[in-house]
This record gives sequence, C-alpha cells and structure tokens, in this order.
Amino acid sequence: MNATTGYPGATSTLAGILGLDSQIRMDKAENILNSDLDISPVTLSSAWSRVARLLLLASMAVGGSVGNVFMISAVVVEDQLKKRGNAFLVNVALADLLVTGLVIPVSVIVILAGHEESLSTCRFESTLEALCFLVTVLTLTTIAAENYARLCLPPERYALLTPSRVTATIISVWLISVMTVVLQSLLDVGPDFCRRRLTGIALEQIIGATLLVGLPILIVTFLYVRLVIRVRRATRGSYKPPVAFSWDYELTKANMCSCLMFVIFWLPFGTAVCVNSFRSISPGVLYNLAWFALSKSCFNNLLYCVADRHFRSAYVKLFHYCCCKTTVSFSRRPRGEGGRNTGDVRPKVHIFHSYASPGSCRPPVGRPNGRDVYEL
Repeated sequence: MNATTGYPGATSTLAGILGLDSQIRMDKAENILNSDLDISPVTLSSAWSRVARLLLLASMAVGGSVGNVFMISAVVVEDQLKKRGNAFLVNVALADLLVTGLVIPVSVIVILAGHEESLSTCRFESTLEALCFLVTVLTLTTIAAENYARLCLPPERYALLTPSRVTATIISVWLISVMTVVLQSLLDVGPDFCRRRLTGIALEQIIGATLLVGLPILIVTFLYVRLVIRVRRATRGSYKPPVAFSWDYELTKANMCSCLMFVIFWLPFGTAVCVNSFRSISPGVLYNLAWFALSKSCFNNLLYCVADRHFRSAYVKLFHYCCCKTTVSFSRRPRGEGGRNTGDVRPKVHIFHSYASPGSCRPPVGRPNGRDVYEL
C-alpha cells in the first residue's frame, strides 16, 4: 500500500526533473540563438566594442581601396603592364574596389551613426557583394583564357583578341552578373542572410551556381594545368626563353595565386552554406565566414605586389609620387635679344620620373633655325 502510494510521487518527481532539464536545454538553445543574432552581416558582432569594429572596418576600407587604386594605376602607367589582356586584371581590381570603397564604408557609417542595421542597408550590401563575387569569378576565367592564348597559342591567334573584343567581354561579364543578381532579387528564393533565413537552397540557385561558379572554376583549373604542362615542356633542357616570355609567365603565376586566394577565402563560406541546407550551422559561423570571404578584396592587390616584379616596381613609384611629390624644373633658352628673362619661363611640372617617355632621356634635337628642342 505504501509502495503504491509512493509511486505517483516518484513519477511526479521524475517528471519534474525531466521537465526542468528540458527547460534548461531550451533556455541554453535560446541563449545561443540570441548570441548568434548579435552578429550582424552589416556591423559585425555586437560583443565587440564599437571602437574595435570601427577601427577594423575603417582599416579594411582605407587599405583595400588604396591598394586597389594602386593596382589599377599600375596597369595604366607601367610600360610592361600596358597590354590589352591586362584590362581583365583592372576589372577584378574594380570589383574589389566596389567592396572596399562602397560596401565596407557603408558599415562604417552605420557604426558611426550608432544606428541599428536596417533591411535596406543589408540588402544594398549583399546585392553589391553578390555582384562583385560573380564579376570576379567570370573575370578570373577570362584571365586564364587570355594567359593561355598569350603563352601557348601562335601570335596570329592571340592577335584576334583585339581591344574592342576585350571591352565587349568585360561589358558582357558585368551584364551577366547584373542580370543574375536582379533575377535572384526578384525570385526571392533560397537563403536570405538579411532576414536570417539561412536554409533552403532553391533549384534555380543550384543551376545558377553550377553554370556561373562551378563551370568557370573547372575551366580555370583546366586551362592553368594545361598551360603549366606546355610551358614546362617547351622550356625543358637548355632552352632559355625570351625575357618578355619570362615576364608574362611570371604574371601568369601571379594570376594563378590570385585564383587560389579567391578559393581559400570563399570556399569556407560556400561550403558552410551548402552544409547548412542539410545540417543546421550556427548563424554566427556563417556571418563570420561571410566577412572573412569579403576581406579577400583587401588583400588581392598585395598579392600582385609580392608575386610580380612589374606591379611591385609600379607600386613603389606610385608610393613615392603620392607621398613625396618631386618637382622637375627646366628652363627655356632666351629667344634672341627680345627674349624674356629666364625667371619668367621656368615652369615646374609634376611627373613620374620613371614614367617619362624614352624621349625625355634623349639628347636635344637640333633644328635648322638653331633652336634646341627638349622632349618631355
């Protein structure tokens, strides 16, 4: 009788313990979820101090923007880089500049203003990030094809890559990327990081990712592997390639490293998004990996400075010109008796010393009238 009356009490006690344990687990899960929601796709984690977030994002924006401007300027001013195929490198640097000069500064402004992130701000940043990502992927594919044509194909075949075709290719890359991002926004399918909808990759996204990301990566891998094999076969033995060929191959290896860097920065985030469709991953991990992938735009320009001598030389000259501008003065000879004083015709011109044309190093050219002409 006593055992019978004690059983319901034991049962109720056990139920209470189980209920308390489940409640504790629910509270822990809720706390973890709330802590993950503190990590913003716009302003980083709120667990960090405001000053730390501001300094980090401002440093990324300033350093990345200056580096990407240097990379674009290097292709424009360095003689050995003034090749029509290198316009694709400028396109990659331009996409990175949109991230470092527009996306990240928006986050800096939001932190400075002390406002909470808004849906429109997050949508603006995510749209630009997706656009720059697609432009970079497609442009890296065109860079690989141009490098293969430059090093492995006959000159008459490479001559088919005219400046007009290069321009048309770059415009096509941007148009394809813009249309893809617009379709994604209109369909509103799949994960949405701004609204914390992190699961459910749609069939349309799988097809688009296969055609616009997976296929280009395979093409890039195939072209670079084939290029390396052919170059090593051609340079086997005592054959010494021309200097111009060595310089082009050095730039090609820098492009390979750039592709590898792109994969290193973006593969963790892409893998996490795919795994999250089958097994739930913490939102904080996804947002941190997204910021890590975004930081690639700040370091790609530094890679070319390290891996290619002409980019490095151009960076050094640009740095000296920007930080310690040098004035170059020259004076004209007086024009006969009625000439003006030499002090009146001494203009000072800001120039790149090493970017001056070869004519600036030539001796003065004599003319029949006895005047000397100095070419600058």
